[in-house]
Amino acid sequence: MKTILILFQGSGSLIWTLLPFALIFGIFYFLVILPQKRQQQELKTLISNLKNGDEVVTNGGIIGKIIEVRDTSFIIRSADKSMIEIGKAAVVGKRADEEKN
Repeated sequence: MKTILILFQGSGSLIWTLLPFALIFGIFYFLVILPQKRQQQELKTLISNLKNGDEVVTNGGIIGKIIEVRDTSFIIRSADKSMIEIGKAAVVGKRADEEKN
């Protein structure tokens, strides 16, 4: 009877030892990982829906209007006559109407 009791005590303490780590992981998942996944999915959807004439902002801070959409890149006009080819991964967002001057 004593041996059975000792076995149950050991497994119970293991559960109580791992429980805080499971709770911390659960909180971390819901507060950090899940919102980041949603944000990445929204950005992916935004990039796939961009078309000619949309104004975008790159991760380097360049603001420009899309002139041509290619498979893996965009051609944007950033000033009057300068045209730049940027990768689709460089786009961080669409320029809002309130920001336009």
